[in-house]
Amino acid sequence: MRTDIFARLDREPEPPKIETPRMSRHRIALFGGTLAFYLAIVIAVLMSSWLVALDWKVMLFRPYQQWPGIHAFLDYYVVLGQRGPTAVMVACWLGWRSWRQHTLRPLLTLGASLLLLNVTVGAVKIGLGRLGPHYATQIGSAELFAGGDIFPSGHTANAVVTWGILAYLAATPRARRYLSAMSAIVSLGVGLTTVYLGTHWLSDVVLGWAAGLLILLGLPWAEPMITRAENWIFAAREWLSARGRTAAPQPAVAGAPRPAPARITAAGDAAQSPAGTGGHQTTAITATGSRPRAHSAPPPHPGHAVRSERTPVTPAGSRRPPHADRTPRGGATPARPVAGG
Repeated sequence: MRTDIFARLDREPEPPKIETPRMSRHRIALFGGTLAFYLAIVIAVLMSSWLVALDWKVMLFRPYQQWPGIHAFLDYYVVLGQRGPTAVMVACWLGWRSWRQHTLRPLLTLGASLLLLNVTVGAVKIGLGRLGPHYATQIGSAELFAGGDIFPSGHTANAVVTWGILAYLAATPRARRYLSAMSAIVSLGVGLTTVYLGTHWLSDVVLGWAAGLLILLGLPWAEPMITRAENWIFAAREWLSARGRTAAPQPAVAGAPRPAPARITAAGDAAQSPAGTGGHQTTAITATGSRPRAHSAPPPHPGHAVRSERTPVTPAGSRRPPHADRTPRGGATPARPVAGG
């Protein structure tokens, strides 16, 4: 029995109507405003403005020393922003959604969003090279272009995208509202947790929120690519299935004649297979490696023929050709002509 996702798709090949988000004017306006906010944060950090001074004030405040009682809990809570565990959890849920809705779009959308996240956030991290609070070298400095990789916050951006994709793929407006609120609370908590633990500046977290939101708002532009990828996967699957069917061996036809196997007998016997349609004999195969007998066989009686010298009798009669100079056993003796008349 097939247990993969395609077995479900084969049983019910017509998927239900799933609403695909489009780039409406409202979404485009939100995307433009978020992009402007993103660029403003980057410029403020590059210019070492008041935002950098606020970063240092929060860092020197050391929140993890002010409230040490919640440190153990927040060490586990920040895992909700790590890419590996969150991607596995959300992929399991979206895999079940794909099986129920007979489409690969949820999984492909998750893959596209994570790919965009890695490319955009990773490029800015490497390009700006900002050091974290624990590795800062000069008070009041933005710590840019020093070989770091924390600006923007990857935990925060990943929390926004990974949990926000559930709201993006929600089937009903009510579910979309609830999931949007849940993803906002989780991503907000993950960002503030990194500030509490001292692993990120406050501006890192703010830029991470903006980076993740840009990915979610721009996903409708990737919907045509996701649709083409899904069609290509199903087309490749159909091609492989057709190729497997043509390469499968053909089963044997019932009632077809099969060659009779040669019978292996003990040494000294001359067993033969039944005669074929053409009247030819099949050569007997003698087992030379058989177990030797414990006692030797008695010599044949003078008045009897050896078994190997007997002519095997088949329903079609004797195979030995008749001799003109022999008289059939039990028949009358033909009269001989008398010499001289």
